[in-house]
This record gives sequence, C-alpha cells and structure tokens, in this order.
Amino acid sequence: MITSILFDLDNTLIDFWKMKKMTCDAAVSSMIDAGLKVDKEKALKELFAIFEKHGFEDSTVFQKFLIKKIGRVDYRILAHGVVAYRKVRIGFLEPYPHVVSTLLALKKKKLKLAIVTDAPKLKAWMRLASMKIGDYFDAVVTFEDTKKLKPSAMPFEAALRQLKANPRHCLMVGDWPERDIKGAKKLGMKTCFARYGNPNVRKSGADYEINDIQELLKIVK
Repeated sequence: MITSILFDLDNTLIDFWKMKKMTCDAAVSSMIDAGLKVDKEKALKELFAIFEKHGFEDSTVFQKFLIKKIGRVDYRILAHGVVAYRKVRIGFLEPYPHVVSTLLALKKKKLKLAIVTDAPKLKAWMRLASMKIGDYFDAVVTFEDTKKLKPSAMPFEAALRQLKANPRHCLMVGDWPERDIKGAKKLGMKTCFARYGNPNVRKSGADYEINDIQELLKIVK
C-alpha cells in the first residue's frame, strides 16, 4: 500500500528542458542584439555544452560563455543576456498538464507528498512558488540539505525522515533512471518513471511508467 509519494522536480513537475531552451534562446538573441558577433545556432550549442560540463544550475554560465567567445566578460552584453533569460523564465514557469489537479487528488487521498531534487534550495522554492504548488508538499529536500546528488540514498532518506514514512510504502516519481529510479530502489521504494519528461529513454527499470502525471491516480488506487 502506497502512503507517500516522492517527486523529482525538473522534467517531472515542470518542463525544465523546454524552459531552458526558451530562456537560452532569448538570452543569446539579446546578446547578439547588444553587439555579440556570433552565429546564433552555434552559440546555443556552445552554451549548452557549458551547461552540460558545469551543471544546469551554474549561475555563471553566461560569463563562461563570453570568456570563451570574446576572451572577457563584457558586462553590457552580459546584462542584456541575463535580463532576457530572466524575463522568459518568469513567464514560462508552469507545471505540466494535470499536475495541479493530480496533486490535489493525491492530497485528498491523505497521501504524504515530498520533493527530492538536486536543484539548489532557493531555485527549487522559486520554481514551486512560481507554479503555486509548494503548499502541496509535506517535505522539500534540495541539494543543500544533504550535499549529495541522487542516486545517493541520503536525499531520499532525508525526505523519508521528514515524512516519517516506511520506504516500502513509498513511490518515487522521476524522469532520470540513473538518479531517480536507481536511488529510490536502493532503499526498497517502488518507482515510477515519468516518460513524458524524458521520452528518449528505452528502458527505465522502474516498477511503473506514466505518460501523463494523472496516471498516478490509478497506481495508488
């Protein structure tokens, strides 16, 4: 019997990749308008390569990008990029379809809900606040809480302690098999792969797979 559900945040509750692509596209376009001499498509590929190397939460990625392209940080160009990035990010932050209604239905079933994310605490809470879903969760575990990334057991254990939950009665929902699914299975939790957040994965190794978050209601029924 499932009594608690743990959720990843990015690409499980929010379409993080789409948001990142839109914000970076706006940032590069704005930097070009401010005088940066680059090909837009090549620049976007280079920017994402920097993200992949240093992490998608790196707050200095545009500085690194400018140093690579022109050998220094031009703060006028940087400012244009950052402003454009933030404007698009604020306007885009919305949950996937059916997230709010599903969370509400799960709470009505008296299930305990938690977030387990590798994102920094402030950024995680800003995303939850922007989507207006933070109040649905009984616990929110971020990178700062354990200083460990999934699939380490520590973030999952921290959430379980806050929920006072038995891992055998918990379901972990996430889009990253190597982190979300693998980490939860270490503790004996049931797992659910959010295929809508990572459709290119062939085999998730999860106990369940869903193409829409509202399918969770059938799993916990």
